[in-house]
Amino acid sequence: MFERLISLVGKDKFSKLQSTNVLVVGIGGVGGYALEALVRSGIQNISIIDGDNVELSNLNRQIISDNENIGEEKVEVAKQRVLKINPDADITTFNVNLDETNIDAILIQGYDYIIDACDTVSTKLLLITNASKYNYKLISSMGTANKTNPSLFSITELSKTKNDPLARILRKKVKDLNINRKVMVVSSTETPAQNDVLGSNSYIPGIAGLLCASYVINDITKSKL
Repeated sequence: MFERLISLVGKDKFSKLQSTNVLVVGIGGVGGYALEALVRSGIQNISIIDGDNVELSNLNRQIISDNENIGEEKVEVAKQRVLKINPDADITTFNVNLDETNIDAILIQGYDYIIDACDTVSTKLLLITNASKYNYKLISSMGTANKTNPSLFSITELSKTKNDPLARILRKKVKDLNINRKVMVVSSTETPAQNDVLGSNSYIPGIAGLLCASYVINDITKSKL
């Protein structure tokens, strides 16, 4: 099933993709698409964290959701989707919300990369501080709500983000904690629409998730063996 990918990256780097261990935090609009790209790129060892169930409101933007799985645990729905794509995948699920009480028990299990696709500042900050502690590479998705232009998303450093309210808050907190290392993020320079309720389109979270996955995949395949 991976013939075209192998022709692009070569057998050795494909084997490296297969052996890489990735943790995806949040399997919603962003995380679901990131997970999809990881699996379809040959990565087999993936852990996923999300304490939520699929809701009707998820249908407009979350790739794991459909009318038949409303109410089911997101991590279990995502796992079954992954195994339908690649039955050889090794998927570990955590049906919890990541926080200070469980982060060490999860991160100590060992990962090469973390994709932060959650939507809370406190959890993002926890991941930033702990990724360095455990020597894991981290890519964190910033805000996707109230945005419509996919071309304005890119992979950048947190310190270089613009017009992203979530990134602005996180930048200050990182600075207050004297965290001086680079924090890599996916962020848009688009000024978000001013709506009373956070709005979302089908493709914007997907773009962010695919960029997160590309950070991981390209870091593996473009590195020297």
